[in-house]
Amino acid sequence: MRELIKLMANRMNDIHDILVDTFGVHMTDKELHFWVIGIIGIITYFIVYFCFKIIEKMQWSITILSFIYTFTVMVVLVFAIELQQAITNRGNMEFADAVMGLWGYLVFFLVYIVAAFIIYTIVKLFKGKK
Repeated sequence: MRELIKLMANRMNDIHDILVDTFGVHMTDKELHFWVIGIIGIITYFIVYFCFKIIEKMQWSITILSFIYTFTVMVVLVFAIELQQAITNRGNMEFADAVMGLWGYLVFFLVYIVAAFIIYTIVKLFKGKK
């Protein structure tokens, strides 16, 4: 996990160096964050908007969107927990821990999907016989 954070920090430093070397742009940290995060955010927004417009037309759109939103919250949560462990020294900060936590959510969601499908199928069968 520490290595991942260091890698991300190094990539951000590389982007800063490229901007300075290529364009001669000298920015403060706040200015760099404003532009880079702003551009990444707006590009991400358009991609998400396009994908969600497609999902909106599907039969189980609310379920799909709820899963995506919850998965996003879980990603933030597991990384926040790992960062908290690193800051407080109350556990090891490991990427594998974050991945295992997300696998836990995926497994529980899969169990929910299977149970919901079984119940949905049973209800449809009984309604069809009446």
